[in-house]
Amino acid sequence: MTDDGFADRVSRLASLAEPVRRELFRYVVDQAEPVSRDQASEGVGVARHTAKFHLDKLVEEGLLDTEFRRLSGRTGPGAGRPTKLYRRSGREVSVTVPDRHYDLAGRLMAGAIEEAAADGSDVVTALHRAAAEHGAAVGRQAREAAGARVGRAARLDAVRAALAEHGYEPRTGDGVVTLANCPFHALAREHTDLVCGMNLALVRELAEQAVGPDLSVRLDPAPDRCCVTLAAT
Repeated sequence: MTDDGFADRVSRLASLAEPVRRELFRYVVDQAEPVSRDQASEGVGVARHTAKFHLDKLVEEGLLDTEFRRLSGRTGPGAGRPTKLYRRSGREVSVTVPDRHYDLAGRLMAGAIEEAAADGSDVVTALHRAAAEHGAAVGRQAREAAGARVGRAARLDAVRAALAEHGYEPRTGDGVVTLANCPFHALAREHTDLVCGMNLALVRELAEQAVGPDLSVRLDPAPDRCCVTLAAT
């Protein structure tokens, strides 16, 4: 989890700690249609300028979106100026400590199930393939971010940065990179073999694309960390 990404998510959620702002947010999301400042201020029982201030703060934090529309439904001269309306944004915000990525696991598994249903292939094999494809894409991005002419140490740093971005919390010692956190922890507890296989396919291909054969990736389960480790070859 990057510091900036974590701080942004915490900031968005923290903005709802303010009581008036929280009530305005609840009021907006409970309505079937976008609402105006006047509607929100009346619905919550606060002054219009207070509603405006907090609604616009919620927009700044990405929790609400805005649109402009003439509420009268009329158009043309004399129809009046469009009214600024507020509605819930499509952005999903959550903070988990340690970092978890169940949305990624869900996408990979859903894709694997669809593939297996379409062509009759083994669903676990399809999941490993989907995880490997995702890892490869992340690994190529890491390699590009590091630059084509950098040395092995810089490429290893790029791998660690990519793993950190995905919530793995890489730790390096004695030539081995251990992953202090499993981004799919709750799933791994109940479906260990399935999730560990997915993790292995994802991390192995990430390392292969970013570094090449300089890293050996293998299953090495231990308590309180991810089941995958990376070692310099």
